[in-house]
Amino acid sequence: MEKEFIDLFELQTRLKEGVESLFPKRIWLRAEVSAVKARPGGHCYLELSQSDDKGLIAKCQAVIWSSKYRFISPYFESVTGSPLQEGMSLLVEVQPSYSQLYGLSLVVNDIDPEFSLGVKELERQKTISRLQKEGLMDMQKGLSLPFLPGRFAVISAEDAAGYRDFMKHVGGNPYGFRFDIDLYPALMQGAGAPASMIEALDAVLESGVRYDAVLVMRGGGSKLDLACYDDYSLAAVIAQYPIPVLTAVGHDQDYHVCDMVAYEFLKTPTALADYILDIYSSEDERLLSCLTRIGLAVSDRLYREEALLDSLAARVRGSFSLKIAALEAGLQVLQARIEGADPRRIIERGYALALDSEGRVMKGVSGVRRGDKLVVAFADGRIEGTVDEVIGN
Repeated sequence: MEKEFIDLFELQTRLKEGVESLFPKRIWLRAEVSAVKARPGGHCYLELSQSDDKGLIAKCQAVIWSSKYRFISPYFESVTGSPLQEGMSLLVEVQPSYSQLYGLSLVVNDIDPEFSLGVKELERQKTISRLQKEGLMDMQKGLSLPFLPGRFAVISAEDAAGYRDFMKHVGGNPYGFRFDIDLYPALMQGAGAPASMIEALDAVLESGVRYDAVLVMRGGGSKLDLACYDDYSLAAVIAQYPIPVLTAVGHDQDYHVCDMVAYEFLKTPTALADYILDIYSSEDERLLSCLTRIGLAVSDRLYREEALLDSLAARVRGSFSLKIAALEAGLQVLQARIEGADPRRIIERGYALALDSEGRVMKGVSGVRRGDKLVVAFADGRIEGTVDEVIGN
């Protein structure tokens, strides 16, 4: 029995007719970008896909012809702040097309940039809600920095302008403060950034170095460039990290989930450098103030003690002066009495002094015998003689 069949071209032709019949006009399609290949001044080729919890469930090739791409690309970037790139959710206006040689493809006519921003914001809110339910939002706030943190692990791209600004600002500080800083390189944007930064955070812990804090930094960028900092996995790791994590990944208008769960967030790497330097300069000023107050207190105490010593010295001098005067008066009286009792003074008044042979003063005739030698002293001389007779009263 002969089997019925059709050839491949006929099959492809029927599929082409079916697609063109089902989609005679352009349609709006929601999909994710899984690959982008754009040629300067030429066409842009996209791989669009859709995934669910189990993985990839659909995939299709798409093209933006150069005549459209030169208008779509700058407008999309001006609204979202980022060029078309992998991982983006898009709402695209397409015309389904089927070729007997290349199969199904989508010709992109337009892209709605507001949709891409809206999808990211919705995902961001879901991440915040999940972290709140799991009690992770404030875990880092329960940690504390050392009194004067001086050793830091930095997670950044080695060639990032923000990292260079930070190192220049910290290294050239006018106070002369010095810090130990180690770089752990990581991707800081794009779909692979969260996993890369988590790997760097793990490396910090595995290093065995006791860092005072981990600094995550980059120099800002577009909203979609920085969307990786709204990633749940990265935010959860930062929230539960055992070391304070400080973030500086955007400009003034940016505030990401990772900033929310971090110990502290600063707008820019330069602001982060100022934050660290302010800790030291504030303590330096406090110490200087303390030294000034101590110096003034010591000076005041010394002044009061010196005044007290001067007062005591004056009192001592006054007291000694009175005592010395009294002693001098007493000495003068004693001197007068001594002088008054001096035998020479008595002799000068016309009296004579009798001395025995040994020069002792004779107070009477008791004990004196005939033949004893004696001396009679006068003011102007003396007489030596021998006792011929002793006559008592």
